[in-house]
Order: sequence, then C-alpha cells, then structure tokens
Amino acid sequence: MEVADILSRDCTRSAVPCTSKKRALEIISELAAQHLNVSSQQLFDCLLAREKMGSTGIGNGIAIPHGRISNDNQATAVLLTFAEPVEFDAIDNQPVGLVFALLVPEQECKQHLKTLSLIAEKLSNKQVCKQLRQAGSDDELYRIITSA
Repeated sequence: MEVADILSRDCTRSAVPCTSKKRALEIISELAAQHLNVSSQQLFDCLLAREKMGSTGIGNGIAIPHGRISNDNQATAVLLTFAEPVEFDAIDNQPVGLVFALLVPEQECKQHLKTLSLIAEKLSNKQVCKQLRQAGSDDELYRIITSA
C-alpha cells in the first residue's frame, strides 16, 4: 500500500489555523467526511474516543490520530500541518504541528495496523518531516508525502 492509495489531495492541508486538539480532530473529521459515507460528527466521536484511551501524539511534534469506522468505505487519511503547533498531550509533552490521521473500516484490523506502521515509518524520517513542515502549499505537502 502506498500513501496515495489512502490520501487524496483534498484531504491534505498546509499551515492550517488551529488552536486546540479538539479543533484539529474537528478539521480532520470535516475533511474525511467528504470521502466517507459517514457524518463528520460520527468521525469526530470515533477519533475523540481513541484519544481518550491515550494520546496519539507520538512525539517530535507529530500526531497520528486514528480510528475505525463502521461501514464499507476504504481507508481514508488526512494530512495537516498547523500554522502554529498545538497542545496535543503528546508523549513528550511537546506541541504538535504535523498530523497524519487515519480512518479505516472496522473489519480491516490488519490493514489498520499495516497502514499505521507505514505512516509511522515515513514520519520517523527527520528529513521528510522537515520538508513537510516547510511545505508552502497543499499540493507541495501532498507531493512530499506521496513521494517519500
């Protein structure tokens, strides 16, 4: 699986104005709802429930919010960089400026884990993260993550 299989250009946003973790999850939900047959509120509730189990802020200014959705849609991702980093309860207590969210069908547990692994691997590359953070447009952000 490639990132381009789950991430579309219109779910990729650079320098998003955002002031909180809750607002970040709302933005993710609104963008993903355009591709899924699910309401943005349902997606938000799914992501929020996962965050209550433990923050998806993995450190180094990165978060990978994720959740399982109960329908027949394919996995969908949302990639955001924030204009200013936001508090995300990350494991290193640092604010987050780079978010790669993932929503997968409930029945696709193996796909969920594989995709999370793929994303984490890409985001562990410091050079890739630096380029993502410096992206000047949505298209540039998309190009960087899909070619990494």
